[in-house]
Amino acid sequence: MPRATTDKFSRAHQPSAKASSSKASSSSSGRTPIFKTEQFGQHILKNPLVAQGIVDKANIKPTDQVLEVGPGTGNLTMRILEKAKHVTAVEFDPRMAAELTKRVQGKPEQRKLEIIIGDFVKAELPYFDVCISNTPYQISSPLIFRLLSHRPLPRVCILMFQREFALRLVARPSTELWSRLSANVQLYAKVDHIMNVGKNNFRPAPMVESSVVRVVPKDPPPPVKFEEFDGLTRILFSRRNKTVHGNFMASGVIDMLEKNWRTWCAETDQMVEDNVNMKVKIEQVLESTGNSENRAAKMDVDDLLKLLSAFHDIGVHFA
Repeated sequence: MPRATTDKFSRAHQPSAKASSSKASSSSSGRTPIFKTEQFGQHILKNPLVAQGIVDKANIKPTDQVLEVGPGTGNLTMRILEKAKHVTAVEFDPRMAAELTKRVQGKPEQRKLEIIIGDFVKAELPYFDVCISNTPYQISSPLIFRLLSHRPLPRVCILMFQREFALRLVARPSTELWSRLSANVQLYAKVDHIMNVGKNNFRPAPMVESSVVRVVPKDPPPPVKFEEFDGLTRILFSRRNKTVHGNFMASGVIDMLEKNWRTWCAETDQMVEDNVNMKVKIEQVLESTGNSENRAAKMDVDDLLKLLSAFHDIGVHFA
């Protein structure tokens, strides 16, 4: 895989003779011409009705700046351009960016489109009101957390993911798919499942089904450091059906929390107790909050926040 670089794409793309030959052979096998999209975990959405449905769900306003991640050859992009004031498309594959550039050359839409070639995770993002993405599978988790950490927050994100990943995003406590991912995302956003997309709607067809979710960031976001909340959920969801007490007694957890506590004491000029027993401190918090026998599989975001707050009250931090 080539090294990704972030750059504006402005030059016209002339496919080589080798690429043209590849186009002829690959089209006969039903694969995307020229592009080895699987190399980038990307599958081109070919069904125009699905593409229009995704854009419609975003409720784009004429004044909106839209960010599109993984535009491919532009089947979603062209529909977004009809509604938005401006579109910034982030595409990893320079060849696809070239094809997208060709589609708008000489048209009014050309002035409304900026293409950034590079890795979305590393790219410098502009201001945007709405994000739409047919997400390359391998960046699903980095993508959603990058969007939720972007400032100012977008109004809404319409994102297509591998179905299992999408279902984990919308999962609720006491269900099979409730996980650390579910809790971490739902702390910062309201997430709804809005559409199933079968694998035959893509070229090449992926091995799995896809789903589209609507992510509406909470604005203002809760005043909780993500690293702290994530540190807590990392412990609790290491074995989500094990008791909270059992997960805190796992190897290395008490030592880590004691180290963090001593750091907090030093930074806040607190007196360090002689012969401190961190195990007892942890158990007291779990007992006082009624969580010793609780399980992460049944704890909602509010339960997790209350537990995090109780630990902070005694100077125990998770990051």
